[in-house]
Amino acid sequence: MERRSFLKASALSLVTAHSALGHAQDTGSAPEKGQGMKVRFLGTGAADWNGRDNRGELRRLSSILVDGSILFDLTAHNPEMIPAGSSPHTVFYTHSHGDHYHPETALSLGVKNVYLSHTWYDIAVNEFKQAAARLKKDMPRITPLYIGQPVQAEGLTVTPLPASHATEKFNEQTLIYLIEKDGARVLYATDTGGIPAVAARLAGIDAHDRNGKPITGLIMEATMGMGHDDDFRIFTHSSVACVHQIVRVLQKTKRYTPHSGQPVYLTHMARTLHGTQSELDSSLPHPLKAAYDGLEVVFKSPMT
Repeated sequence: MERRSFLKASALSLVTAHSALGHAQDTGSAPEKGQGMKVRFLGTGAADWNGRDNRGELRRLSSILVDGSILFDLTAHNPEMIPAGSSPHTVFYTHSHGDHYHPETALSLGVKNVYLSHTWYDIAVNEFKQAAARLKKDMPRITPLYIGQPVQAEGLTVTPLPASHATEKFNEQTLIYLIEKDGARVLYATDTGGIPAVAARLAGIDAHDRNGKPITGLIMEATMGMGHDDDFRIFTHSSVACVHQIVRVLQKTKRYTPHSGQPVYLTHMARTLHGTQSELDSSLPHPLKAAYDGLEVVFKSPMT
């Protein structure tokens, strides 16, 4: 079966599943102005999560909800984890792979605004049109994004940055995002092999740039886990060791200055390359922490 067809089928089959790692709660409201940025992890798994594993754990496909109103990636796995009271109408896609992008789910959820790289804008418009016709839904507004050009969306400033990842569309530029609000600057980096130099420069975390500005939060993929650095996915994904090295460098160069006690959150974890949540909690090096489905975090400016 083709990769995207398999992912869509497996996602649809799981839409009513309940995770042992988290449950939807009625906590969807955004923090008061000046109190930071609320992130809820709707899914923290990589593409090989196609059901509950033999350990009894399930990670839905990776997605986050920010301030109860803006989604970053969305598949059929994720809506059940959106808390009651939240009605997100905006989604930013990182790329076109089926474990991150599913037009039917966006339309069914009532998404009105879609943002994605201009490098596959025409393809996405056509796919959304076809899905809208099948579901008899209105088309959302689809806005093309350009590297380094920020957009304003529902109180957030979102800047698309280049990822190190590839899709079947050879001209597609995949994205990671810098998300800013109330002095919090959170880098959401999935899927990507490390942080590309251009992305680091645009985000302000390249130590060569004396006018740089540190990030205050980091959510980063760790597809390959610990002890799997020689896995073939190294060209387009990161391992725990890779993320830890990035964090050490950012700390040393003062380009990562989190609010006191704020960990770095890992997401997009492959089922076959990671231990259980409890094993991760006991083994990850400081300051890394494995996110889980349903986890909610408020990112604040270090000055608050």
